[in-house]
Amino acid sequence: MKIYRENESNYDFVKDKVIAVIGYGSQGDAQANMMKDSGLNVILGSREGGNSWQKAKEDGFDVYPIRDATKKADIIHILIPDEIQQKIYEKDIAPFLSEGKVLSFSHGFNISYKRIIPPDNIDVIMIAPKSPGPSERKVYLEGFGVPALLAVHQDYSGSAKQIGLGMAKAMHFTRAGVIDLNSLEGSKKNIAPFDKETFTDLFGEQSVLCGGVAELIQAGFEVMVEAGYPPEMAYFEVSHELKLITDLIYQGGIEQMYQKVSNTAEYGGRTRGKKVIDRKVVKPVMRSLLEDIESGKFAKEWMDEADSGLPVLSKMRENEGSNQLQKVGDTLRKLFEH
Repeated sequence: MKIYRENESNYDFVKDKVIAVIGYGSQGDAQANMMKDSGLNVILGSREGGNSWQKAKEDGFDVYPIRDATKKADIIHILIPDEIQQKIYEKDIAPFLSEGKVLSFSHGFNISYKRIIPPDNIDVIMIAPKSPGPSERKVYLEGFGVPALLAVHQDYSGSAKQIGLGMAKAMHFTRAGVIDLNSLEGSKKNIAPFDKETFTDLFGEQSVLCGGVAELIQAGFEVMVEAGYPPEMAYFEVSHELKLITDLIYQGGIEQMYQKVSNTAEYGGRTRGKKVIDRKVVKPVMRSLLEDIESGKFAKEWMDEADSGLPVLSKMRENEGSNQLQKVGDTLRKLFEH
């Protein structure tokens, strides 16, 4: 595994280039401002007249319709949602990708699933920070950076990696470390660099970070409430305190977390946790999730859902966004406002 640090990167390959950040949401806002503050020439591509258009202007950017930003830029850094990238790319980006330009992403979804197929005469790279946008910006302003991944899908110029590293340096990612996915090998040696990021990212979200954790919290809450315990107490024990535990894991791993909690909590966690998460049951389910990701089955399902106007997701948002756990949490979280 190759990890690039601050002294292994420079601005030589990006300092004279125009970088068009496409989209000004959480990641677009953070990344555009970090690169601009580091002295790179950044413009914004956005839907004309929208909220993002106005906010980017107020933040001091030259803002253009996406097709005009693409024409002006040497590097087109796409940070709009996965589900709309293909349509925007085909309409407002692809027709204006002249030879030698650079197409850049922070998530490999549309390249991995061949929804976007770039021409052969451009560079295609990915700089993927391992953090939400606001956290990246906060750490940048503190003088450090978050870790990131770098991948090269096409190296037409012969300098694609150096361009990606220059952008990463400007966002302070090299201060923490940038992992080169082209050098990273597991037992699946033939998996493409972009796919390494796409597949692992989707799997983590579905199995643990978003799906798994949310369902575990909900189940724990329901068991306690159904057994007659006050919902407020159930919320504190299975949801609120989760942050304290994940902070300990973030700082030093699972074993350090166990060192920091009480002996009672450690013994209960080590002996009972395996009953809640029976790996013989859970791992086959997780493997099926990974297979759906690798085969493209999940991507097709998600794009069909998006193209249909999000009927399933909207219904789930409506039902789960107003359940008892959410309502109790909304009330109790106000106690911590200051």
